[in-house]
Amino acid sequence: MSNTVVLRAVPASGRDAEADAARLNEVFFALCDPIRRKILERLDGEALLVSELAMPFQISLQAVSRHIQILVRADLVQQERSGRISKCSLDAQPLAEAALWLNRYSKYWQQQFEMLAATLVDIDERAATKSSRQRKAKRVSRGKRSAKRSAKRNAQ
Repeated sequence: MSNTVVLRAVPASGRDAEADAARLNEVFFALCDPIRRKILERLDGEALLVSELAMPFQISLQAVSRHIQILVRADLVQQERSGRISKCSLDAQPLAEAALWLNRYSKYWQQQFEMLAATLVDIDERAATKSSRQRKAKRVSRGKRSAKRSAKRNAQ
């Protein structure tokens, strides 16, 4: 199975848009479980038997098979069966489509990062100004104490 990703234009409305929305829902549902995400990580770059996929998990082979079926329904995993043996491989196309959908909202993240950066610069500037004032106040205070000591010495 090839790991080549081909992006296609997503229609704005109509039946295809509904089908794409349903597919996107299945992808996000499949990705919401940490075991399924780990299965996808293990399939990155290699095809594995179901029994090989199940090894690191502390759940039954049947439970792993159910997770794999959810990934298959979301088109994230392709299965090749030979009798009772099933080999699984990753299909990254639905992940690319989900990433494309998420990317539409990156402008909002970017705005938040820019606001955070501006706030941090403001905090740094305030801290620098406050620190500068404190150093200046200490110098003035030291100067006054020094002047008092000198005055005492002169008075003696």
